[in-house]
Amino acid sequence: MPNADAPPNYDYVAYIDESGDPGITRVKPLDERGSSEWLIVAAVVVAASREAQLSAWNGTLMSTLNSRQMREVHFAKLNPTRKLQACEHVASLPVRCFAVASNKQNMRGWRNPFAEKIRSDNWFYCWMTRLLLERVTHWAEHRSLKDYGEIRKVKLVYSERGGLSYSQMNAYYSWLRSKGENQFLTAGNLVYETMDMRLLEVQNHTGHDGLKMPDIVASALFKAADRWDTGACDPRFAKALAPRMARWPEPNGAIAGYGVKLMPTLGKLINKTQSEQLEIFRHFGYPDQWRAGSP
Repeated sequence: MPNADAPPNYDYVAYIDESGDPGITRVKPLDERGSSEWLIVAAVVVAASREAQLSAWNGTLMSTLNSRQMREVHFAKLNPTRKLQACEHVASLPVRCFAVASNKQNMRGWRNPFAEKIRSDNWFYCWMTRLLLERVTHWAEHRSLKDYGEIRKVKLVYSERGGLSYSQMNAYYSWLRSKGENQFLTAGNLVYETMDMRLLEVQNHTGHDGLKMPDIVASALFKAADRWDTGACDPRFAKALAPRMARWPEPNGAIAGYGVKLMPTLGKLINKTQSEQLEIFRHFGYPDQWRAGSP
């Protein structure tokens, strides 16, 4: 007799990690000792049939970086040459990459009394992952219809950094679903048919082959936009990821707004940031001037 509590089959896996921190009480550069100006949350989606290849992919990366002392790949600790090699490695793999970037200056001191009612100490991070999963689940819907002629499931594997717990994420997504489709974004909603809370995991980043990839993606975007915690902006690494950044599923679909989601819009950040901080978002197709229909 089938176990009703057993997780369903899945055909895609989304590995999720972040760079920066979700603090919004005090934020750089408005507060010199505040939290990071940016929070980047990234996902790398892999076909479930390729899960067995993750260890080999990571082995290839370690060989490429050519360091006998290195046991774990942490993007922030790599020198520029190895940062670029890591991004080029991800760009060579059969994966799809997504990132949501929030410049937190506009979030400084902001509260969400509705989200605060749920059982989660990380509501801002949860909200960011919600924006990310709008895109991931939309992609999974379209891809599975193409691959299988029906909507299939995507497994979600989060890094546990920042004290994130399974119960917090489960509570947040249950809360969202209870609200139905009356949500606050115009770009789309979660495709719940691709999700199942039994397919949600929170794993330690250390030693996990799948979580190496979103660390690279999130950290590369952070390095491209940040000028307070990592030194001067350097967009070279994030630009190298372009071949695998997801595009709107339409002819000549853009990366902007889909593979890379910027919050708020670029035009609203021009007077709050330095030009070099926005170069990577222009590269991925964001216009300086917001207009109706812009991502």
